Amino acid sequence: MIRNAVSQVPQFQTKTLGTHRGSSTKCPSLSASSTPETFPLHPPTPDGYGQRFIHCIPISYCSSRRETFAMTARQNSDPGPALEEAMPDHEQTPLLPRESATETATTPLSYRRGMTILLAMGILIFIQAINMSMMTTAQSEIATDLDAFGETTWFNSAFMIAASSVTPLAGRLSQIFTPRVYVLFSCVLLSIGLFITAGAPKLSVFLVGRAFSGVGAGGLMITGIILTLDLVNKKRRGVFIGIVNFGMTIGVSLGAVLAGAIAPTLGWRPIFWVQAPVALVLGPVLFFAIPSHHTHEVGDLKTDSLREKLKNVDYAGAFFLALSIFLLLFSLASPVIPITPIIFSAVFFVIFWVIESRFTSEPIVPTEVLKTRSVLLTCLAALSAMTARWAVLFYSPVYAMAVRGWSSASAGLILVPTNAGFGIGGLLVGWLHIRHGESYYLSNVLVYLLFALSNLLLFTLATPTSHTAAYVVAMFLNGSMIGASMNYTFIHILHLTKPSVHYIVTALVGMSRGFAGSFGSAMGGGFFQRELKAGLEDGFAKHGLTGKDALIHKLLGSPALVAKLSGAEKEVAVQSYQRAIQSLLLGGFGILIVAAIAQAGTGWTAPPPEEETSGREDGEERRED
Repeated sequence: MIRNAVSQVPQFQTKTLGTHRGSSTKCPSLSASSTPETFPLHPPTPDGYGQRFIHCIPISYCSSRRETFAMTARQNSDPGPALEEAMPDHEQTPLLPRESATETATTPLSYRRGMTILLAMGILIFIQAINMSMMTTAQSEIATDLDAFGETTWFNSAFMIAASSVTPLAGRLSQIFTPRVYVLFSCVLLSIGLFITAGAPKLSVFLVGRAFSGVGAGGLMITGIILTLDLVNKKRRGVFIGIVNFGMTIGVSLGAVLAGAIAPTLGWRPIFWVQAPVALVLGPVLFFAIPSHHTHEVGDLKTDSLREKLKNVDYAGAFFLALSIFLLLFSLASPVIPITPIIFSAVFFVIFWVIESRFTSEPIVPTEVLKTRSVLLTCLAALSAMTARWAVLFYSPVYAMAVRGWSSASAGLILVPTNAGFGIGGLLVGWLHIRHGESYYLSNVLVYLLFALSNLLLFTLATPTSHTAAYVVAMFLNGSMIGASMNYTFIHILHLTKPSVHYIVTALVGMSRGFAGSFGSAMGGGFFQRELKAGLEDGFAKHGLTGKDALIHKLLGSPALVAKLSGAEKEVAVQSYQRAIQSLLLGGFGILIVAAIAQAGTGWTAPPPEEETSGREDGEERRED
């Protein structure tokens, strides 16, 4: 059978490569004129372990022509079935190289199953995004109901900090338990958190519910990207990553609009009551729709039982990493930044690093990945860029309400152009430009710089008298640049790293962006409130208005209150809000310059192809054409 299958493959030139276990071996190779690039003699087996050379295989081909070679081999006679029969799945040294999971979709799906996964994940990401943005227009009603005007920054921070704490674990847990199991667990936690939040009688219970929701939602975006890597071929990944980002965009945009429309009329609780059962239903739907075969499991994970997988989880590393992240973000979210939690955060991170590098065989985040320059700088750039982005998302509706005098429902509409730009930017570059899995270095750096300039444009237009159309255009440009950069960043970092760590790298980049949401709501919120409070106190003092402490306390948590003021009180409030928002946007411009510099330092050179050498005999050398 093998002889018949190979006889149908076109003949190629042969050349002697030297001895292999004492024999001279002639192996076919493609013509040098048609294939100028060379590759390892034999690709790694799917599990990446125990790789050995074989005597006679094609050795010289370029990655961009692997599909061409396969098509040529099947031309006219089409020996595909014979080749499949000749190369069983358990074969450790296949006669012909198989396409890797990064080249093609690893599991074929029916149209109905694919659409079910796409729509269900889209709705879940939509729910996650709603919970990020709706606080901007619903916080006034929530603060009034729970008497929490001074704690409004925690409405978002509780959700974002919890989400950021679990995001770095999402990639590894999806790799161990498969995405279908992880997404089911996430949906259950998300729905529990939403139910608790909806029925919260006081602030503490409300924040507990928000934290549970954050833990459940933290891995959904990462799971969406992982499913894209698993189920979509490389040529179409850009489009589907754009679709994932588009779902996030719609949620962020409509979350503020819907909350602004519903909260003043029906109250804020129905917003959460509606989401909770939807999340609970979508978990089992995705569990049965996502294929159970998990091609990205490595080593013994492919055959381990659930008990063995649970035994191999790095619980200590996961605990100390999550605790370190939580303490850091908790400190940064506080009105007065405490030093002690930051010190403990650093100590726990050192403990995590020691555990990952010395005491575990299945690390949550391999230290080799963390040490990679391209990964570190990509995460820094993503963190910086999305921090500036979330400042725009959180405080643009506040600007519309306090400075322009829009209603809560109308203020949410100001996010529509920027989120439309976000989705369109990501989709366009994925559809028109990203057509392969190679480097997009220049494009990436360019969109970061354009994003910074759009932030500077928003700074100049954030006044009560600027033209509304000009501000809308600036918001659209701001969104389109960051949308394009997210797509470019994912494809570029996958190009710079080996396929075996793509899950981990994806989770790290997602973690950085999750941190940005926490920084945008926590650090940005703290900075904004300090600027606003100083402006209100100075403004009232200059106008001779005394005894305004209670009013200042309410204005810090309710931008909608500005429209109800009059005279000098309203003038001071509008000017204070304007100054605080402009300071935030100007700071965002500086952060984006740092992001562009970091992205420029990632480089453009891909790592060498993965090869396992542990299974070779001592003294055997790597041979290349």
